[in-house]
Amino acid sequence: MMFTKTFGIAAAFATLASALPSGMDMNNMVRRNNTVPTSGSVLITNNLSHDVYAWSVTNTVGPMQTLKANGGTYSESWRTNPNGGGVSIKLATDPNQADVLQFEYTQATDTIFWDLSCIDMGANSQFTKYGFAVLPTDPTSNCPSAVCKAGDAACNAAYLIPTDDHATHGCPINTGLALTIGQ
Repeated sequence: MMFTKTFGIAAAFATLASALPSGMDMNNMVRRNNTVPTSGSVLITNNLSHDVYAWSVTNTVGPMQTLKANGGTYSESWRTNPNGGGVSIKLATDPNQADVLQFEYTQATDTIFWDLSCIDMGANSQFTKYGFAVLPTDPTSNCPSAVCKAGDAACNAAYLIPTDDHATHGCPINTGLALTIGQ
């Protein structure tokens, strides 16, 4: 029985790794620069060869953070929006906040609901060109991943239009998620 469970987990990791954007593997995604998302948070890693700019938005806009090229990170523990809505971490390759990829989340008691949104991304987005993925750091959490491979402008793992509700996922509130951008 233990062998079957272990084999099943190994097979799930192999399947997930084969779906990652080109040049990405689970070890690089979650453990690059020895950083791992803590329980109840998201860790965003920039593997692009240029900076990425991030700002967290609730009922107010937080300060812009710079994720340095080739491994810069930004981390945020789950929090609530005082107006009752969700939180959006907006990511752009331009400090003028154009061509935006969004990681959005909302707490609901013991569940964190999250999604990726490409609605505000341009046709030639660097995020699309190099791919991006969200993986839970605990494979036993029963939390889904979302992977958009390099070049996939029609990635069904993310919102492309406002009604793409299939791209919203729910996970236990203590889940750590790793969002990796690029190879």
